[in-house]
Amino acid sequence: MGRRRAPELYRAPFPLYALQVDPSTGLLIAAGGGGAAKTGIKNGVHFLQLEQINGRLSASLLHSHDTESRATMNLALAGNILAAGQDAHCQLLRFQTHQQKGKSKPEKAGTKEQGPRQRKGAAPPEKKSGTETHQEEVELRVENLQAVQTDFSADPLQKVVCYNHDSTLLATGGTDGCVRVWKVPSLEKVLEFKAHEGEIEDLALGPDGKLVTVGWDLKAFVWQKDQLVTQLHWQENGPTFSSTPYRYQACRFGQVPDQPKGRRLFTVQIPHKRLRQPPPCYLTAWDGSTFLPLRTRPCGHEVVSCLTVSDSGTFLGLGTVTGSVAIYIAFSLQRLYYVREAHGIVVTDVAFLPEKGRGPELLGSHETALFSVAVDSRCQMHLLPSRRSVPVWLLLLICVGLIVMTILLLQSAFPGFL
Repeated sequence: MGRRRAPELYRAPFPLYALQVDPSTGLLIAAGGGGAAKTGIKNGVHFLQLEQINGRLSASLLHSHDTESRATMNLALAGNILAAGQDAHCQLLRFQTHQQKGKSKPEKAGTKEQGPRQRKGAAPPEKKSGTETHQEEVELRVENLQAVQTDFSADPLQKVVCYNHDSTLLATGGTDGCVRVWKVPSLEKVLEFKAHEGEIEDLALGPDGKLVTVGWDLKAFVWQKDQLVTQLHWQENGPTFSSTPYRYQACRFGQVPDQPKGRRLFTVQIPHKRLRQPPPCYLTAWDGSTFLPLRTRPCGHEVVSCLTVSDSGTFLGLGTVTGSVAIYIAFSLQRLYYVREAHGIVVTDVAFLPEKGRGPELLGSHETALFSVAVDSRCQMHLLPSRRSVPVWLLLLICVGLIVMTILLLQSAFPGFL
């Protein structure tokens, strides 16, 4: 049998680094670029309209926003406001969709010719118009809001950005090891503190205001504002290694299924150094209030590059530096889906299709959908078919039937058994 392949949803004219999905509009937002180097590779944020066509999920380019000389390396979304990490800065972008009326038929036909099915092979040329609209009767406009420098190291770079639960604040982290918290949309700084010696690799804000940070100093901390609450120790109830140092690569909060107020924290641990025979990476689920490890499971020998959690906290999505993509059950940390080297190069971001808004309509008969982007400029779609479940009453009925049949067989084989 051939290698399992994931369908290609879209191919951009530049490397892709960040991904978000807007639940209300069904827009998939992919960003990246070639940076400041004069290589001819553009920098931009692409807004893709997701649709169900003939029972299949597809995407068409709705708008291309030029970010000039700055590549977008990370994204966070709250409502219609994007927080984009561009070099050492955070740029806020507001997007709005408008219904277009009176479009002529030739324009609609031209729109269809620009769909992703014609994008295989060479990257498509960009239009010269200010707004590149490919979805009929829909126009999208993007407005630059505030921007602020968020990292101040010798080689400054913002590595991560995320919103708090009510989208009034956003937190940033980068190569200088400092966490900075900003008001939205003014980007007025309200908090700054040194969290790690070295780079901050990832951070996550919980609904109770607690902040989790992981860094290149092999440590993970929980903060309440700038006060240290605790340090995470993932090997407390898990495997121990005397000669292999591990560092935390990613952290995400997720809801506990069927418990609206319950929270879990998920982290990924990877070997700090590359070895000829690489040891496994690990997934850990934590209690969201005590921050004690609940369970730890190996997640393969490929180094994990990114992590995401579905809206309901049911699934985890992973990407690796070798281009593989996987979906896990959050409760048991059991792998459900895996495509080896789906991209063939480092997966830079993954995101689930939202479970609210237009998400269920777009999902169709599948249980979940995971999107992945990579340096190869491609956005891929990973669909998890609905798992068939047997009702409890049917299992009980089968058990009772087996017991009755066993008794009858014994009675016929051994008369007077009962």
